[in-house]
Amino acid sequence: MADVQSLARGENRPAPLDASGSITVSVTGAAVDVSALLLTAAGRVRSDQDLVFFNNPAGPGVRYAPDGVTVDTRGVPAEVETIAITASLDGSGPATFGGVPLRATVGSELDFPMTGLTTETAVVGVEIYRRGDGWKVRAVGQGYDDGLAGIATAFGITVDEPEPEPAAAPPAQPVPPQPVPQQSVPQQPDYPQPAPPVRQEGLAVRSELFAPSNAEVQGNGILKQGSKMARVAMNGEVMARSGSMVAYQGDLRFEAQGSGGIGNMIRRTVTGEGVPLMKVSGRGDLFLANAAQDVHIIDLDGSDGLTINGSNVLAFDTSLSYRIGRVQGAAASSNAGLFNCVFTGRGRIAITTDGQPVVLTVDQPTFADPQAAVAWSSSLQTSVKSNDQLNFGTLIGRSTGERFTLQFSGQGFVVVQPSELPPGGLIAGTGGGQQAGVGGALGGLLGR
Repeated sequence: MADVQSLARGENRPAPLDASGSITVSVTGAAVDVSALLLTAAGRVRSDQDLVFFNNPAGPGVRYAPDGVTVDTRGVPAEVETIAITASLDGSGPATFGGVPLRATVGSELDFPMTGLTTETAVVGVEIYRRGDGWKVRAVGQGYDDGLAGIATAFGITVDEPEPEPAAAPPAQPVPPQPVPQQSVPQQPDYPQPAPPVRQEGLAVRSELFAPSNAEVQGNGILKQGSKMARVAMNGEVMARSGSMVAYQGDLRFEAQGSGGIGNMIRRTVTGEGVPLMKVSGRGDLFLANAAQDVHIIDLDGSDGLTINGSNVLAFDTSLSYRIGRVQGAAASSNAGLFNCVFTGRGRIAITTDGQPVVLTVDQPTFADPQAAVAWSSSLQTSVKSNDQLNFGTLIGRSTGERFTLQFSGQGFVVVQPSELPPGGLIAGTGGGQQAGVGGALGGLLGR
């Protein structure tokens, strides 16, 4: 085996390809997500699909793995001149690359220590590029303060910008969530009478299961089916949490959607927040649920948005817009949660809570545990308040258990559930796979 040779920034060497024409690049030294961009001679991607990362793990000639990226030069399209290998912080470690001994390893022969980084949160480490009939490696080490989104933008990927924060003028009075009319169900006596016989395989079946309260509700769009399920009368499209379908009738099609477009997928690599979505289309009846949690319906009329933890989203109309937004006023060092999902526009959304919630009208300073606050008016101002005094008691682990609270001010509402479940889990707002552990309490609320 050849000795490992170190590269200096800007230096290039022949790419140490293996016998099959492949090479693997890994980045170590911090908790990072490694990505690759396929670039033309103009230094730009051809489309969003030329960004290969955890949510788009394979491209022509390039394959993502948790520990790095493998390039098969025989499969790289002729119009692709360069593959830029990047690394971005995944949020579970340091806040920046300052002082981090970051290192890129190319094959088994080349090593590039990336020194001199300070406030950067993402870096282009090395480039694998064509030179004549062969391939070479260039040590780059260029850092970006705005994470993977900054790198993606620099190379031609459009990442939707977050909506500007509201002006200082008093926000418009939001419309509180309106109850959705439900099908009228006859009042049942304390001891329900036997249901009418139901024929099944030639036998008469009697059971309280066939009481009217368990019948399918009627109506269009997203409706409550009992307290823990939603029914969607389908004649078009609806967005729903992946894996939430419990039954359906008719001709429906299911298509995985990641976490809401390339921009939201990129943000999810650093925020950990997002909704693993599927698009359901066709005609029929769709029934949705999530871990037997309580289901609630909210209608948005376009006058105010709804900020909600991704793990509490069950389904929403395609007329609504969705993005990942930062909780205003949250400091980067806070463990109280920084990122949530923001829905705007006109349409209906189904959310879940762990138990029957309370809806607080915010007309004075209002505080909530970040693991119990489910959703709130996007027009509200937020900040994170530290309750425990930093003293010897907190240093040795003594705490009130209420170290951080979210403060809400302005005019609007906050939905608070009777549960303080800890963050984490595969279907939580913390994301899955490589993204677990990011975003604090709000990022992983109700993770299961």
